Amino acid sequence: MTDVHKTEPLSYPLSPPAALEPPTEWMELRRRCPVAHVALPSGDEATLLTRYEDVRTALSDPRLSRDGMAGPDAARIAAGDDNIFNSPMQRTLNAEGNKRWRQMVNKWFTAKRMAALRPQIEATAERLIDTMLEHGQPADLVTHLAFPLPMLVICDMLGVPERDRDMVKQWSDIFLNLTKYTREEMGAAHQNFASYMSEIVASKRVEPGEDLLSLLIGSADDEGRPMSEAGLVATGQVLLLAGHETTAGFTAMMVAHLLSDRRRWERLLADPSLIRPAVEEVLRFDPNSFGFGMLRYVHEDIEFSGGVVPRGSTVVCNLASANRDENVFEGAGDMDLMRSRNRHLAFGAGPHSCVGQPLARTELQAVLTVLLRRLPTLDLAIRTEELQRVEGLLTSPLRELPVTW
Repeated sequence: MTDVHKTEPLSYPLSPPAALEPPTEWMELRRRCPVAHVALPSGDEATLLTRYEDVRTALSDPRLSRDGMAGPDAARIAAGDDNIFNSPMQRTLNAEGNKRWRQMVNKWFTAKRMAALRPQIEATAERLIDTMLEHGQPADLVTHLAFPLPMLVICDMLGVPERDRDMVKQWSDIFLNLTKYTREEMGAAHQNFASYMSEIVASKRVEPGEDLLSLLIGSADDEGRPMSEAGLVATGQVLLLAGHETTAGFTAMMVAHLLSDRRRWERLLADPSLIRPAVEEVLRFDPNSFGFGMLRYVHEDIEFSGGVVPRGSTVVCNLASANRDENVFEGAGDMDLMRSRNRHLAFGAGPHSCVGQPLARTELQAVLTVLLRRLPTLDLAIRTEELQRVEGLLTSPLRELPVTW
């Protein structure tokens, strides 16, 4: 096997030809260059993985780590990079210890709690749809439903005031942007966000509620140690950002995919029992919601299917390309709403897989259930080809999703 770093780098991220389509290079990379040398927006070089088994290995193998991304020789995504992959909040959580942190946070994200939340989520979706109907058609589903729903849900879970959601959205946009903000602007945003969350945590100590932050303040790990003050603040920050940004983007993408070929929507109307597998299939099928991918630092030389990646490298795991791997998923380029044993990597894999995935699944299933019930005639107000993504972010959400009913 040759060292992949001897090849000329591709410019990354790759651009898709349309909002709902994957980059044309993915298939060729999986076939001929599954371990590719790429240049990031910062100018730093990294290794791109596009095959399912390689990505799964990179996310699970202890020879690679997320913690290593805080090191001085790890690749930076952008010139002023202090984003969510390499941020004060992430470094704080690394210091808490991933296993210990997940043990404490997972006490909230249980199947029982998520099932109990579903009626509330559906009721919130109902209210938001009522407002959209009052607005009239066409209406932007992003503005009226996809963005506010997960924001309202995660604010309620964390005990964060709903009135602050626009401020949180502004911080989120800064942290996820690849090129727009300087290091100084990033630093100021992190400091302001941390100060804000510190005030929230302090208020929970005085007046605890039934929210997640109050639960964590009163909890301890198996050795009786409570989460540190910095850990509580960072946990609130990370869950608030991740709890709305990705789910909001995917909600819009899910509806867009289902309406882009309306036979899919009609299939779900005829058989609502397909909602659960349909959500899983769109999680697998969507080429853009997972945006940039997940980064890992290589601590020891490791061989993948297309070459050896040397120690000291940064690996970019492209989850969406892995989910289109023809060697793992039959008819990988087609959306099959009845696909069984759907082993997609939408929420990652290994010790750092998404802790909030039970909530995300519950929200997506709930919003789709309500939409099918309330708006069976829902349709796109523009041609699929006219949909546009927000450029320059680590995620790739739709700018808007105009719909009629």
